[in-house]
Amino acid sequence: MMSDQSAPLQQPYGRAYEQMLEKVRYDGAYPTREKAEEAVRLVLSGLGRQLTGDERVELAARLPFEAARVLTAQIPDTEELTGWAFVKDLAARTDASLGTTRWDTGSVFSAVAAYAGPDLLTRILRQLPPGYALLFGRAELTPAA
Repeated sequence: MMSDQSAPLQQPYGRAYEQMLEKVRYDGAYPTREKAEEAVRLVLSGLGRQLTGDERVELAARLPFEAARVLTAQIPDTEELTGWAFVKDLAARTDASLGTTRWDTGSVFSAVAAYAGPDLLTRILRQLPPGYALLFGRAELTPAA
């Protein structure tokens, strides 16, 4: 018979998602994990409305399950948003300031970039309209002449 003390603790999320939230919390200097999770859900939902095709599928496969579920629960929008329009859209949805929303986006995209890796991130940035590279902490890509 197993005692209550030896039973494993039940966590609401998987370890990988917990680590992602901690990275976002640290990078974004959020006071609580709940604030970091709000940012993750907001930004991944927005990205899920913009990202399509193989890049969307491959990113979802690399993200922790809970993050992938937020990303893929969104139906891709027919209107492509530039990076700045993306931030403005998220701010309007939450009634937050543009500065706060830009901070949230950069904090979450930093974690997403780590999961994606450089090759997938480059492909994602090629698919998205201009302005996302800076949100991911990269220089803007320019087409070869």
